[in-house]
Order: sequence, then structure tokens, then C-alpha cells
Amino acid sequence: MPSNRSGHSPRSYALAALVAAVLALAPAADTSRSGAPAAEAGRARTTGPRLPAPTGGLPVGQRTLALRDASREDPWEPGRARELMLSVWYPALPSDTPRALYVTPRESGMILRQHRVEGVPEDLLSRTGVHARTGPPALPATGDGLPLVLLSPGFSLPRTSLTALAEDLASRGWAVAAVDHAYESAAITYPDGRVTGCSACRPGVQGRTVAATRAADLSYVRRRLTEGGPAVGAEGLPRLDPARVAVVGHSIGGTAAFEAMRRDPAFVAGVNMDGTFAPSDTGPLARPFLLLGADRHGRPGADPSWEATWRRLTGPRAWFSAAGAAHTSFTDYAALTPANDPAPALPAARATRLTRELVAAFLEGHVRAGAPYDGVPPAGRPHPRADALLDAAQALHPQLRRHRP
Repeated sequence: MPSNRSGHSPRSYALAALVAAVLALAPAADTSRSGAPAAEAGRARTTGPRLPAPTGGLPVGQRTLALRDASREDPWEPGRARELMLSVWYPALPSDTPRALYVTPRESGMILRQHRVEGVPEDLLSRTGVHARTGPPALPATGDGLPLVLLSPGFSLPRTSLTALAEDLASRGWAVAAVDHAYESAAITYPDGRVTGCSACRPGVQGRTVAATRAADLSYVRRRLTEGGPAVGAEGLPRLDPARVAVVGHSIGGTAAFEAMRRDPAFVAGVNMDGTFAPSDTGPLARPFLLLGADRHGRPGADPSWEATWRRLTGPRAWFSAAGAAHTSFTDYAALTPANDPAPALPAARATRLTRELVAAFLEGHVRAGAPYDGVPPAGRPHPRADALLDAAQALHPQLRRHRP
């Protein structure tokens, strides 16, 4: 069975670490939670922890979308078409619409049970406050539209586990869509009220199959958002530029990001955050790609798949590891680690900041090329500021180590 490094076989997580993850967040003010599925409508106002504030200067909106790819059968549930739920964050006009919901109470309980966390309230994660507002008017996009980043989470983790990164990118002028890959998350709620668990979390599942399935998901989402017909809930989203789409993933999501890039030339840049690469028989990849790894796993020599893939990256490339980081350090669960792993030495708040800064620097340098929000060059054009932006991010965070094997 594949290891959790690739995103598989969820292990028991330390209760103390989960509590630390929550307590590491700043206390949230009393906020209204709207934008949930119909079954969760009318929830009372709650108080809880809040994710770190976005660092960009733009307000952030969020919408939930549902996509159904009738051309593909779901590999985990034969006889069903592949269904995907998305959270889309975007630069918004100032608004007093309610704050978005992180997860529903039911989803919170399913996530905690999937990861064998006991002794805490089942609705613990649903109390987490976010900064995006639900469905405010989008900031009008100029030119050909906003650049788009697709996010793929770790295996069994929900799409919301990358919310802190998504909100930050949106506040900097990006549109961001996080994908819940059907039956690969601990909890996914659909518009008709169905809530599914992780059918793929079973013995014998191969990482290569997961990565290939997700790569197809990501290409489908890219086409639907930038080229296809309207998606359920897509009304009011900003115009998106089909020539500037990047893909970023954590764990098996990072594996899928690379697979999506090598299969779909429309993706102009990619990022793998601590995922083992799946075996592949393809040739070189000439488009920009970033490797960001945890302390031990991300160092040269620790994972042969990284060095093998590094040699195949013939375009702009960068490889960083973060001292003291654990596998989950690049997600909202930065202090949540498997019970048999050492706790991360890198504080959760610092892990969030360096992840945001490094990913944004790479995308700005190679997708938006460091241009201002309203004046962007064509996608994929090499930009002389790309390395300078990465160097600046590294200078802010001495825990980042750049490798050039």
C-alpha cells in the first residue's frame, strides 16, 4: 500500500497536535457562516479559531461549484460519472456578505474520524473562521482575464485544507479553484445533499492510478472554467485567462500537478508540495515547475523520485525544502502530524507564511511574470525577476533551503 507521503493510507493523528493546530490560529470574532449546502443553512453564529489573514491588498470572495464529467466513469464507484466539487476564491469588490464556511459540522466529524482523532468535539473544524466572503461581486478583470491556479489537496484531505494558501493568492489578484476529487476526500457535500467519504481509502489503491485520475480531473476543471459552458454556481465569477493557468498540489495532489502538466500543455506552471512523484515513461518537461518539500523528505537523496523528476525538468525549475517542516506544514493543518512522526519544529504560523510567499513568488515570476494586477504579459514567458522573487522569499524565511543537485 502506498505511503502517506504520497497521500495514501491515512494514519492516526496525534490529538495534542490537532489541538495545537487549532490553538496556533488567531481567535476569531463572532462571525456568521453562510454559503453552506442547504442542509447546513441557518446555522447559529459561532466563535472559534481563524485562519491567518491574507497578505494581499484585495478583498476575497468565494463560491462553491459542482462539476460532472459524464464522459468518465468514476474509478472508485463504478457506474457513476466523475463528479467534482470546487471552492473558487477570487478578488472581490468590498462587501458585507457573510463569511464563507470552512467545513460543515458533519464534514468536520467525518474528517476527524477518517484521521482517527478522538477526544475533541466533532464540529471542531467547522468552527474555523475564514476571511473570504460568500459570493460578493468580483473585482472586474482587465485584459484577457485573471490568471487561474488550480489546487489539488492531499489524499483523504478536503479541498478546504488549502484555504489559507487560496485566500492569500486571491488577495494578490489570482483566481483560485481547489478541487475535491470524488471519493478521495474524507467528506464531500454535493448540492443535492449527498455527503460522500473516501471510498478510495482502501488497500491496494495505487498512487499512479490516483495521480492519473486527478490529472484528468484537473484538465477537465481547467477546460470547464476557462473554455466550457457555465458550471453550477459559476455565475458571478471573474473572467479567467485560459492562457495563464497553473496547478499546485500537496502530497498526492503534488504528484497529480506534475502529471497534469505533462499530459496537458495548457498548464503553464506547476508546484509539488511534498508529494512523491509517480513513475512515468514520458520525456522532459520544459515548463516551469517548483518542488517544495518537508525537512527530511525534501532534501536531495531522501526521495529518489524527486531527483529522477528533477533531471527531466528542462525548463525553469526550483527546489526548496523547509527546515523543521512536516508533511502537513504546507496546509492549514500545519501542526497536525501522524502520531508516529515527530512534531514539526517549524511553527504553524511560520509554515503558512513561507508557503504563501514561495508559491506566490514562483507563480508571479513564471505565470504573471511579476507584472502589476492590471498589466500582465503572456503566460509562460521567462521573466528575469523570477529568481529574484524566489530569492526575496527565501531571504524572508531562513528556514527555506534551495537545492541545486
